Amino acid sequence: MACPYFLPIEKFDGTWLHPQRLPLGCGWKGQCAAPGHEGEVPSDEELREFCNLGYAQGCDRLPRERAWDSVRFGARMLEGDEDALALGRIQIRYVCERDHRPAAQGTLVFDAQLRCEQIHFDVRLQKLAECFLRSYLERRRSSETEQAIT
Repeated sequence: MACPYFLPIEKFDGTWLHPQRLPLGCGWKGQCAAPGHEGEVPSDEELREFCNLGYAQGCDRLPRERAWDSVRFGARMLEGDEDALALGRIQIRYVCERDHRPAAQGTLVFDAQLRCEQIHFDVRLQKLAECFLRSYLERRRSSETEQAIT
């Protein structure tokens, strides 16, 4: 679950024990998009404790009135075969949560060049989904390379 007000920009090698388990598949640096704090750059500690994890009750930038506390993502290849990564379309499912309950959900579909078929109306969610997808594809390619070697 990532903070819905976080706009990731570049990967961040923080001090997470298992970075691949983070909501976006790895740590990210970026900017805050919370009202009144747009463009502010969170500290490394804030990135580790709040931005990359969601449910950031301790974050001073988090607005009291908000639709979501966090966003979860999942991915699946639509073609369902081994070459889907090279050929096909990837579906990203998202669930936006408020008070640990689903508040909104949907899907985004990307092609093999990481172009989204229909851009989400919320630029923050779109950017989070794109970063999640990049991490997902890197892990998948890495796994496929390891399997080919063994």
